Amino acid sequence: MATDWNRLHNQFPTLLQQVNGKPLVYLDSAATTQKPLAVLDSLRKFYVDDNANVHRGIHALSMRATDAYEAARERAARFINAAEPAEIIFTRGTTEAINLVAASWCSANLKKGDVVLITEMEHHSNLVPWQLAAWRSGATLRYVPVLGDDAEGGLDMEALDRLLTPEVKLFAFTHVSNTLGIVNPVADLCARARKVGALTLVDAAQSIGHMTVDVRAIGCDFLAFSGHKMVGPTGIGVLYGRRALLDAMPPWQSGGGMISMVDFFESTWKPSPERFEAGTPNVADAVALAAAMDFVDSVGREAIDAHDRALAAYAMDSLADIPGIRILGPRRGQARSGLVSFALKDAHAHDVVTFADQDGIALRGGHHCNQPLMKKLGLTSTSRASFYIYNTREEIDRLAASLKRIVKFFGGE
Repeated sequence: MATDWNRLHNQFPTLLQQVNGKPLVYLDSAATTQKPLAVLDSLRKFYVDDNANVHRGIHALSMRATDAYEAARERAARFINAAEPAEIIFTRGTTEAINLVAASWCSANLKKGDVVLITEMEHHSNLVPWQLAAWRSGATLRYVPVLGDDAEGGLDMEALDRLLTPEVKLFAFTHVSNTLGIVNPVADLCARARKVGALTLVDAAQSIGHMTVDVRAIGCDFLAFSGHKMVGPTGIGVLYGRRALLDAMPPWQSGGGMISMVDFFESTWKPSPERFEAGTPNVADAVALAAAMDFVDSVGREAIDAHDRALAAYAMDSLADIPGIRILGPRRGQARSGLVSFALKDAHAHDVVTFADQDGIALRGGHHCNQPLMKKLGLTSTSRASFYIYNTREEIDRLAASLKRIVKFFGGE
C-alpha cells in the first residue's frame, strides 16, 4: 500500500502553522526533526500517569516507570538489531555518546604511538572528542580525505587502505554526512578496519531515522545516535557498544545508580548499561524515544529512505539551473541522502536563510559543525535543505522559487 505522505504531514502539529503569513515549509530536519502527536502523547502520558524515579523504589509508580524505561531499552536494541538490551546505553545524544567512548575506552586503551582515524567529512562531535583523546593519551589523528572540488567523490578509498595500519586502534566515521549528503559504505569500512585490528565507531545521527541501521550487519563496535533526529525528543540518544567492550570499559561519570558497592575509600561498579548511566536518567524521553521508533517503523524505513532520496533527486534537478549555485556532494543522478547543501555566488548563507524565512521556508545556514571540511572546500558556510517524511515536491518548488528571488535580488537583476 502506498504511503499517504500528506496524512503523515498532518500528524506533526508544529508544521500546521504559518510563518510570515505563509504555510511553513520545514527543511531543517538534519538539525532536528519535528515531533508527531504519538511522541508528544507518550511524553504527556508518562508525566501524568507514571512519573517516578527508576530502579530505586518498590511502589507502583516507580515499578511502572522502571518497566517503561527498560522496555525502551529493549525497543532500542530491536531497532538497531543489537544482540541484547545491555548493549544499549542511554545518553543525551550522539555527542555525549561519542564523548563517552572517547573518555572511557580511550583512557583505558589509547597510548602514545597509537592512531585514531577519522574522515574529513566528520561533524565536530565526531572530531573534537578524538582531538582531546589524542591530546590526553599522546596518540595521533589521521584523516581519510574526501575526493573532488565539491567532495562529490566521497571518501578516498585508496588513501584509506594506506592509512589503515596496525597503529590504528579506532576508526570513527559518519554513516551519512550532514553537509554532503554522502552515504558511506559503513559495512565495508568496518570490515577494512577489522583486518588491521581496529575498532570502529559509527556516527548514525543522520541515518538513524531515514534508513535501516543494523549494527550486526554493519559489523561496528560502537554506534551513536540522537532521538531528536528521528522524530523523538531532544536530550535523549543511544550509544550502542558490544557487550564485551562495554564491560571492560571504566566508568565515565560516577554517582548513584552505577555502583555495585560503595565504601568510604573504594567502590565497585555495575556492568553495562548501568555502569554508564549515573544519576537519575532521562526516563520520560527514553519512553518517548521508543514511541518515535514505533512511529518510524509504522511508516517503514525502506519507504522513508526511498521518499527522502526521491526528494533529494528532485531538489538537485530543481536547483541545479539556478544561476551561480554551487551544490556540494554527489552530483545529479548519483545517490545521496535527503539533504542538499549549496552556496550562492552573490549571497551569504545567512542572507539566503533570512530571505527564505520571509517566504515561510526554514533552511539551515552556516558551517554545519564542519569547519575543517568547509576550509578544504574553500567555503565559510553553505545553506542546507534537508528533507524528511513530512516534505513534498511542492515544498521544493517553493524553495526553488525563493532561491530565484534571492539570486535576482543579490545579483542586481
